Amino acid sequence: MTKKKEVTVEEKLRALYDLQLIDSRIDEIKSTRGELPLEVKDLEDEIEGLQTRLNNFSTDIENLETSIANKKNNIEEAKALTKKYEEQQKNVRNNREFDSISKEIEYQDLEIQLAEKHIREFEAKIAAKNEIISAAKEKMDEKQTHLKHKQSELNSILEETEKEENLLHQKSEEYSKMIDERLLKAYKKIRSNVRNGLAVVTIERGASGGSFFTIPPQRQVEIATRKKIITDEHSGRILIDSQLADEEKEKMSKYFS
Repeated sequence: MTKKKEVTVEEKLRALYDLQLIDSRIDEIKSTRGELPLEVKDLEDEIEGLQTRLNNFSTDIENLETSIANKKNNIEEAKALTKKYEEQQKNVRNNREFDSISKEIEYQDLEIQLAEKHIREFEAKIAAKNEIISAAKEKMDEKQTHLKHKQSELNSILEETEKEENLLHQKSEEYSKMIDERLLKAYKKIRSNVRNGLAVVTIERGASGGSFFTIPPQRQVEIATRKKIITDEHSGRILIDSQLADEEKEKMSKYFS
């Protein structure tokens, strides 16, 4: 049985820094998009909200138009009954029958007046809703024009960087598999806790890159030996020597546009 080759600390550090270079370049590409993806999403949500509102108003108008049609039918029915009662009134035998039919005619007249009042109210509501619909459509047209512009801007950036970004994501996955789970988890945690996403940094002018706290000479020598993984006590970042960094930057440059 072949014994699995043990990965040295130096190899781990190189893999970590390679991953850092890749992830930093992905961060850089994403930053070129700025707030565009969020702006596009917000505009899409606004347009969707406006469309829902328009649909609701259209349904309200349809319901009001149905109510108007029903009221008009009621008016026609009341008019027909009124005509029928007026014919009956011509053939009454006494005052009591005349008064009874007169009340029915009055009632139908009131029904007509009430229906006409409701129709006017419904028509006023329709007019008000049509005004709102007109304003909402105008606003939606503006938003759609704005979205088209922002989407075009975003697509242009995506087209320029898509190929490189896809390759980098692929490489990020490959290099992640080369790092043991515990170390990878620590790397990701550091990256999420620092503002610029740099979890692995070099020694610059005797200080940890990104924190500017001086590192004692003995500690610097220890870092340069690459015998163990050393972190900056102030920022928690993993420290590497500048020579290793330069070598890996040269090696990884082929993946960056």
